[in-house]
Amino acid sequence: MEKQQLATLLLRIMLGASFLIHGLSKFQGGVGNTAAWFDSIGLPGGLAYVIAIIEVLGGILMILGIATRYVAIAFVAIMLGAIFTVKAANGFLGNDQGAGYELELVLAVMAIYFVLAPFNVYSFTRKKA
Repeated sequence: MEKQQLATLLLRIMLGASFLIHGLSKFQGGVGNTAAWFDSIGLPGGLAYVIAIIEVLGGILMILGIATRYVAIAFVAIMLGAIFTVKAANGFLGNDQGAGYELELVLAVMAIYFVLAPFNVYSFTRKKA
C-alpha cells in the first residue's frame, strides 16, 4: 500500500465522516429546527433540508469514494456559505458571540484537495494515472 494512497484514503474517510455526522445531527435534532434557524438569519429555511441531505448522502459517497469530486465541490460550497453567512463575523477562532470559522475552513480545504487530487486506488471511482 503506497503511503500517499493511504493518506488520501484516511483523509477522504475523515472528511466524509465529518459531513455525515453533521448531517445526521441535523436530522436527529429536527431539521425543522435548523430550517427555523436559517429563516432567523435571513436564509431560506428549505436550504437546511438541502444541506442536511447533501451532508448525509455526500458523506456516505465520500467515504466510499463515489463521485468524490462532485461531492467535494458541494462540500466546499456549503463550507464557504457557512463562513460568509454566519462565521466570518466571529473571526478565525471565534469570540464571545460564537465559534469561529477555523473548522469550516479546514473542511473546505480538505474538500478542495479532493477536487484537485487524482483518483485514489482505494475508491469505487478510480482511474489509472
